Amino acid sequence: MKKPKKVALLTAGGLAPCLNSAVGGLIERYTEVDPSIEIICYRSGYKGLLLGDSIAVTPEIREDAHLLHRYGGSAIGNSRVKLSNVKDCVKRGLVKEGDDPRKVAADQLIKDGVDVLHTIGGDDTNTAAADLAAFLKQNDYDLTVIGLPKTIDNDVYPIRQSLGAYTAAEQGAAFFENVVNEHNANPRMLIVHEVMGRHCGWLTAATALEYMENIDHDAYIPELGLDKERLEIHGIYIPEMSLNIDAECKRLKGIMDDIDNVNLFISEGAGVEDIVKQMEADGEEVPRDAFGHVKLDAVNPGKYFAEKIAARIGAEKVLVQKSGYFSRAAEANEEDVRLIKSCVDTAVECALRREGGVIGHDEDQDNRLRAIEFERIKGGKPFDVNTPWFQELLTEIGQKS
Repeated sequence: MKKPKKVALLTAGGLAPCLNSAVGGLIERYTEVDPSIEIICYRSGYKGLLLGDSIAVTPEIREDAHLLHRYGGSAIGNSRVKLSNVKDCVKRGLVKEGDDPRKVAADQLIKDGVDVLHTIGGDDTNTAAADLAAFLKQNDYDLTVIGLPKTIDNDVYPIRQSLGAYTAAEQGAAFFENVVNEHNANPRMLIVHEVMGRHCGWLTAATALEYMENIDHDAYIPELGLDKERLEIHGIYIPEMSLNIDAECKRLKGIMDDIDNVNLFISEGAGVEDIVKQMEADGEEVPRDAFGHVKLDAVNPGKYFAEKIAARIGAEKVLVQKSGYFSRAAEANEEDVRLIKSCVDTAVECALRREGGVIGHDEDQDNRLRAIEFERIKGGKPFDVNTPWFQELLTEIGQKS
């Protein structure tokens, strides 16, 4: 198959600390390999594709593409659009009544002269990309779709490590290093750190590990009340672990009585099923997004857990803090930049030979970096709670798995 003359980029779904860096990396790599290949970026993800709203990558943009590695967020914009959710696309004015969003997208790509579409997003984005790629193949469009796996949850099958997750863990730990100091603002203080992670506890676990390593390097003055034990994490709750609330509250009350504060790390997806059941039993409407996911900010798991635990451990004051937006919009750290570069280089190689799929280290093929078939991509990969470093962390904080 002939090499592409024009490629398009889009970022979609929630933010992650890799989007700008991935866009910048793709522009840089194409410019190095073959500057004659034209590049456009669709504004606001699939929304821009459906509406034909794009930015041409000029020589000036190519020259300044390296600057994107310094910034978080996505300069070209994101949106949550599911191409197979026709009703939602019509409601939002992205397509007309009776139109198939996949055909609208395909025809727009043809109109724009695009040979390869690079999608940068999580499992929902890549599911949409898979739908589009299948439609293109079934209808004989000469187009290739190549995805890059963005999600701070790190929960995409069969990809070993998704882009942005390393940075999100680092940033979440930095966030809590300030928040934890609120423990001496009030006696018997309960602090709940809610970390993103709808179905997967990897980010909560990795953030907790990073945080505990950070505070392990400090010096303390316990005689004055500056005590490492008061800064430590006392409980970690993630979707993959069952929670014996009675036993945990008894353990945590002992800690509260002993050191006068308790610090908890909770995945935003932990306990969601219980919350939803309670809302439905109370006749409340459960808010959901275009993909059918429960809107976690509306059900508020951190608040739910805080209220459930506070009274039983005798907390006088409760503080719930969420690091998600702080973490997900950060500039990619060095570890992520290395991963992004290797994935970007592979994505361009695949584009030149017109090989579609999602770029990642394939856990089913000895973690080889390759274009993984779209039909094998799905979200919701659980975190393995038996991972040695996590078990060591639970032992360190005195919590049973």
